[in-house]
Amino acid sequence: MGVAKKTRKFAQVKRIISRRDNRLKENAGKADAANPQKAKTAGPSNEVVREIPQLPSSLFFQHNEALKPPYSVLVDTNFLSHTVQRKLPLLESMMDCLYAKCVPIITSCVMAEIARDERWERIQCAHKGTYADDCIVDRVMKHRVYIVATNDKDLIRRIRKIPGVPVMNVARGKYVIERLPGAPQ
Repeated sequence: MGVAKKTRKFAQVKRIISRRDNRLKENAGKADAANPQKAKTAGPSNEVVREIPQLPSSLFFQHNEALKPPYSVLVDTNFLSHTVQRKLPLLESMMDCLYAKCVPIITSCVMAEIARDERWERIQCAHKGTYADDCIVDRVMKHRVYIVATNDKDLIRRIRKIPGVPVMNVARGKYVIERLPGAPQ
């Protein structure tokens, strides 16, 4: 007779401590006691105090009143690549999606990643060497008059955390807008 193969059980291979495990909370308390610098920054209940940016007055009842036609659309690199893959005309498809005039805007960070086109408006960035997604998020945080056009899942996740900023993406051969009040879904 042959020797039986020994295989590991699935539950033994996939043991992972959950984020809510009490053992992690005990270790975090010991780390705070060992590091007095973190204890100074913590509030009364040992929570780190973070600043919450004040929302602009144009966000009235979760609707951004600063967004009006002609819409300024910040375009990301992967949005353009998906548009080219599906052979969609950029400006005409945006106008069909929003039922209004649109101005595609490309920052110099995104322009460094793609080919140049004279028909689109360009915005010069004051910083050097910043990732294009960080540039877009920073610009949208400062001025909430833009619609962000992207297919990047991480960038969409970051933009959704900013109130009053709609997101446009390419889905099923057409442009789709989300979080724009009064827009057809």
